[in-house]
Amino acid sequence: MKSVVINGYGTIGKRVADAVNIQNDMKVIGVSKTKPDFEAKMAVKKGYDLYIAIPEREQLFKDAGIEIAGTVDDMIKEADVVVDCTPGNVGPANLEKYKKEGVKAIYQGGEKHDLTGLSFNSFSNYDDSFGREYTRVVSCNTTGLTRTLKPIDDLCGIKKIRAVMVRRGGDPNQVNKGPINAIVPNPPTVPSHHGPDLKTVLYGSDITTVALIVPTTLMHQHSLMVEIERSVEKEEIIETLEKRSRVLVLDAKDGLGSTAEFMEYAKELGRSRNDLFEIPVWRESINVVDGELFYMQAVHQESDVVPENVDAIRSLLELEGDNEKSIAKTNKAMGIL
Repeated sequence: MKSVVINGYGTIGKRVADAVNIQNDMKVIGVSKTKPDFEAKMAVKKGYDLYIAIPEREQLFKDAGIEIAGTVDDMIKEADVVVDCTPGNVGPANLEKYKKEGVKAIYQGGEKHDLTGLSFNSFSNYDDSFGREYTRVVSCNTTGLTRTLKPIDDLCGIKKIRAVMVRRGGDPNQVNKGPINAIVPNPPTVPSHHGPDLKTVLYGSDITTVALIVPTTLMHQHSLMVEIERSVEKEEIIETLEKRSRVLVLDAKDGLGSTAEFMEYAKELGRSRNDLFEIPVWRESINVVDGELFYMQAVHQESDVVPENVDAIRSLLELEGDNEKSIAKTNKAMGIL
């Protein structure tokens, strides 16, 4: 049973902590917070040992009646691996701490690929992180792209990818973000950063992306145009995606014609926090025209990278040498469809 700590118990960190704790080959021995908010209180209530990221704030935690086990420096001394879910501006400084303690670390997509020199996706390059010291789970959008593009590439080969990324303005709890009444090119230049990020895990991809931010908090949405190497019928694409775990082919005609309805579907699955770990693809959007594949999908930005983090732990710690076996273990424990 390997020991995992979560540095940054926020939107992603708390989900990764819960996902790790239901696996049978790893356990969470500590989580960290910067301030004594409700998440810190919930972490203690769940039984996690809580460590503080800013030692000077110890009294604030005591005043809030929150028991702490020590500092982040104390926490990482006991770990086999750190899952770093801190804001992007502290990642490089944290890496120096991890190196000093000789502890392995997994970063999130908010960090640049150059920080670790290695990025991770369960389906496309699991082996590259096997036994390594540091890796980075790619962003929620890149994870979503890889989940569907990898099986399509395996089926018929991909020449070129063009994608329009419609991004949520903020997570549901981010009251200080927007836009409120605008569509904002993000960035206004082409391409956006999503294409280069995909190339760090789906090697050799010819992809160009453009991105927009819109006034919603629920999900991202992708519209993909893919030139394929071998002609296939759309039914073959549908069958391939239906067989791929962590992907759902769903029907708009069943009342699932929007991201809001996808989130309602997630609620009906009865999961904690109404998370949708899978990437839903609209069946009606899938079509092949003159050697080009078109489809649309959505990404629950709060949760789709969570199972990838679990698999990344297995890869770094050499707990499972076969990516499909790790994926199956993670899926079973988390109830992923």
